[in-house]
Parts: sequence; C-alpha cells; structure tokens
Amino acid sequence: MFSIFEILRDNWLLLLIGQYPNGPMGGIVATLVLSVLGIVLAFPLSVLMALARLSPWAVLRWPATVLVYVVRGVPLLMVILWVYFLVPLLIGREISGFTTMLCTLVIYEGAYLSEVVRAGIQALPKGQTEAARALGHSHLGMMWYVILPQALYNMLPSMLSQFISTIKETTLGYVINVNELTFAANQINNQLLTKPFQVFFILAMTYYVVCFSLTQLAQWLERRIAHKRLGAAMAPLSPEGASLPPPVAANP
Repeated sequence: MFSIFEILRDNWLLLLIGQYPNGPMGGIVATLVLSVLGIVLAFPLSVLMALARLSPWAVLRWPATVLVYVVRGVPLLMVILWVYFLVPLLIGREISGFTTMLCTLVIYEGAYLSEVVRAGIQALPKGQTEAARALGHSHLGMMWYVILPQALYNMLPSMLSQFISTIKETTLGYVINVNELTFAANQINNQLLTKPFQVFFILAMTYYVVCFSLTQLAQWLERRIAHKRLGAAMAPLSPEGASLPPPVAANP
C-alpha cells in the first residue's frame, strides 16, 4: 500500500496532464478532453442519423440503417485501425493519434447515440405527433419544433451514460500512441518495471472514481426528470388544456 502512495507522489503530474507543457497533453485531462470532444462532435451526427432512420424516405433511411448496423457490429478496435490507415490515404497526409482517436469516437459514438436519440423520439406519446400534424407542421417541422426538444431533454441521462462509456473506450487509444491516461500508466510501468499491480491499480481506481461520479450525476438527472414528468402529469388542467394555478385559500 505504501508503494501505491509513493508512485502517486512521484507521478501524479504525469497521470494528470502527461508531459504538458514540455510535451503533448496527456493523462486524465487528455482522456476527458478527448471524451468531451468525441461526444460533442458525435451528437449532431447522431441526431441526423436518427432522423434519417425515422424518415419516410427510403433514400435516407436505408443508408443510415446500414451505417449504424455496420459500426455497431464491429469492435471499436477495428474502427480505430480503419480510421488510422484510411484517413491518411483519403487526405494525403499523416494525422496524429489524438485526431485519429477523435475521428473514431465521432463515428462510433455517433452510431450508438443515434439509437439513443431514435429510442427517445419513439418513446414520446403518439399524441405529440398527432398534435404537430394538426397544427400543420411538415415531417421536418414536427421533428424540429415539437418532437426533438422533448426527446433530447428526456435523453439527458442516457447521453451522460454514453459519455461515461466514451471515457472507458478511450483506453484503446494507447494502441496508436494517444497520450491519454492508460498511455501514461504504461509509461510509469515501463519506468518502474517491478510494480505493475500497483500502477494499474491506480489506473483502475482513477477510472472508477471518474465514472462512478458521473454515474451518480446521471442517476440524479434521471430522478429529476422523472419528478418533473410526474409533477406535469398531476397538474390540474383548465378546460382549454392549460395548467391551472394552485387554489388560493379564501380570506376569513
């Protein structure tokens, strides 16, 4: 146990930010930056793919469906290797491991998030669609103004859970020399040689603390959203359908 604290004392900066500012940013900071950028950039793609899969036009629906099934049907490591070898051929120059991993996460998480978005849209009551149609909205207008705002709000806990998965998926970046947390732990292990259990125990506990904290946040969000839904469902309605204010007690 003492050796674990000793390793932390001597290498905490490498685990936190890598060799920055004397070298590339790494450690847990690089892992979180990579995860955040991956989810943020994958989110618009996932919405477009989900809308395409729910589209009444087959020319959009079939290509999106094939892309989602292909990406979800292969291991993440295979997607990393495809991007690592294919992107330089397409653009005619080499790209960094960080950029390669970011492109991989955008594609991979875009496919997974698109299913989350699609499920959120389909989980809404059919009355929302019928009301939007009654107001004269087209299919795109209905999705943009009525369905998506509600679905995305309900999907916040699921999207946060997907972000947690993305943090764990960045561990595969070490195979293409991405300076993230696992890569930093490997550097420490290669220096020490005799304490692999202690080094990778620190790595596992770091991931556990980060992911457990975000999981608690996701559960809190889910409870908050469920409570808000319950409150809206129990609110009394006026004859016109608007929520009535609570009754006011008469003055004595």
